[in-house]
Amino acid sequence: MVGRITFLPLGKTVQVRPGTSVLRAAREAKIHIATRCGGNAGCLMCKIQVDPEQAASLSPPSDAERRKLGPLLEQGVRLACQAGVRGEVAVRLPEDPLKAAIRKQLERQREDEELW
Repeated sequence: MVGRITFLPLGKTVQVRPGTSVLRAAREAKIHIATRCGGNAGCLMCKIQVDPEQAASLSPPSDAERRKLGPLLEQGVRLACQAGVRGEVAVRLPEDPLKAAIRKQLERQREDEELW
């Protein structure tokens, strides 16, 4: 059996061995997911989003993940370092903070231009 993961919003899909962490799959696909703890569920930087109907395509949350994320798990938030691929799944990557700030500023500028 082969696992398949699609990284959104990039739209890049890669095949991996079942059990491969989302973080490792991203690295193999040359997709950057920020982390400081080296994949030990310590920094919470590698949060990803998965739709509830695809949650079964990832391994169940580890104890560390449950402690760190708590109620966020119910909203489909997982740690890329802890979630293993078990089937076909699409995960949404967090937006880079610098890119998010630039995007928000550009949106404000567009709104200001529309007023004039």
